[in-house]
Amino acid sequence: MGEYRVDERYPIGVFAHEGEISEEVLHSWISEIERYPEKLAKTVASLREEQLDTPYREGGWTVRQVVHHVADSHMNAYIRTKLALTEKTPTIKPYEEALWAELADYSLPVNVSLQMLTTIHTRWVHLIKSLILTDELEKELHHPVSGTQTVRLLVGNYAWHGRHHLAHITNLCEKKGWLVK
Repeated sequence: MGEYRVDERYPIGVFAHEGEISEEVLHSWISEIERYPEKLAKTVASLREEQLDTPYREGGWTVRQVVHHVADSHMNAYIRTKLALTEKTPTIKPYEEALWAELADYSLPVNVSLQMLTTIHTRWVHLIKSLILTDELEKELHHPVSGTQTVRLLVGNYAWHGRHHLAHITNLCEKKGWLVK
């Protein structure tokens, strides 16, 4: 019997949601987004500089790059949410994530992006919660690669995105025997 191996690129699988998104599921996703900055900060708090500069997989980003990427990605998600709420099915601009990860600001201490993430999530969650009893969550945006989606589904996608990158870090810590509090 062969050993089961997790795909290190997608340790929790890819995001998928079929059918209607219940209010219970939506609230769960919002709660995840709300708690995420604290969970990420707690996960990386005890890591030393050399650990932060360790790739989560061969050929992958370092923990530091992952933290900075999450802040950039969620900043884009917040802006995409606002675009969807204020324009008719806007086509959003993708960005070259791998090239962003090579820019100088990705060498900064992770605390810079953790603070940014906390602030963005505070505003983003407040905005999303204000939409709960409205039709605004059904407004759409178009991504040239992944297609058209509602704000409601975008919330789920980014709740998954946070879990996805947290798993990169926690799996690396477990594999290396680094104690994460």
